[in-house]
Amino acid sequence: MAHQVKGVIAGKKGEPVSIEMIEVPNPGPGEVLIDVKACGVCHTDLHYREGAINDDFPFLLGHEAAGFVEEVGEGVDDLASGDFVILNWRAVCGHCRSCRRGRPWNCFATHNATQKMKFDGKELSPALGIGAFAEKTLVAAGQATKVNPEAKPEVAGLIGCGVMAGLGAAMNTGQVSRGDSVAVFGCGGVGDAAIEGSRLAGAHTIIAVDIDPTKLEWAKKFGATHVIDSSKVDPVDAIREITDGNGVDVAIEAIGLPVTYEQAFYSRDLAGTVVLVGVPNPEMKIELPMIEIFGRGGTLKSSWYGDCLPSRDFPMLIDLYLQGRLELDLFVSETISLNEVEEAFHKMERGEVLRSVVIL
Repeated sequence: MAHQVKGVIAGKKGEPVSIEMIEVPNPGPGEVLIDVKACGVCHTDLHYREGAINDDFPFLLGHEAAGFVEEVGEGVDDLASGDFVILNWRAVCGHCRSCRRGRPWNCFATHNATQKMKFDGKELSPALGIGAFAEKTLVAAGQATKVNPEAKPEVAGLIGCGVMAGLGAAMNTGQVSRGDSVAVFGCGGVGDAAIEGSRLAGAHTIIAVDIDPTKLEWAKKFGATHVIDSSKVDPVDAIREITDGNGVDVAIEAIGLPVTYEQAFYSRDLAGTVVLVGVPNPEMKIELPMIEIFGRGGTLKSSWYGDCLPSRDFPMLIDLYLQGRLELDLFVSETISLNEVEEAFHKMERGEVLRSVVIL
């Protein structure tokens, strides 16, 4: 028998979300039912509400979540009722051309639950295949990654999206290593995670760039050694001054704007790396002289989900957190209830929070 639970629905493009009773099926083959305990409010959920992802309304929002397995479907043998899990949107297939080449972090055929959750008889589109602004949700077994249950759900869930995206942009995509210099453009949740990832990887110079003094103060807490208010100075000139005129080894753009991407491009050292992890508007374009791309050498990369492999990375990051080496608590600006999600979107837009986290 299906479960009737509360969930946050985006019913129409641009309209405020609502709390509705939704129907969550029992798990079928390869699926698991999750008792959600916490879910972060991410910009991607707002993008869904605004119709910026696609038009498959109504959406069941929420994806940056942690909870407990309540029930497993047929054929699921690596999870059991009671397991503490972080949800992810990269349930690798193991069979696509990328997986066969030994690069599962680029899987092209990730799994989602086959059965659909419903509202008022209509099939729901779960955000990133998860839909975790709900008391329970149904996901593919590969979307639930078992981790140490000693971690608090409100911080563990953040690894499921924003924190992993930023940490991975530095550690996996940018391959920041000991002694490197790094500049991070944009000091929201993803940018601060990139700063912390750079610190964990051993970078000796970590430069935070933003136009918001409050965010620059946040960045210091995550490991920034220098901060630049780009509303007052040219960040490229300032970065070169800090790095003896050379530029940084790795420049990470965590906003998704052409102007900041160009700044990141010109702020790197010769043979340096640029990583784009900020999500741009589909209409945005950049224009760079080809001679500059050629003459500077190095690498231009984009980072999709921090090039992570959840089964490898999530347990490791939780262990680092429990050892006191990974600052996750600092990301949680407030804990809220389901009926406060709409206001949390507005706080996020105003830059007042790193993460609002729904507690269920």
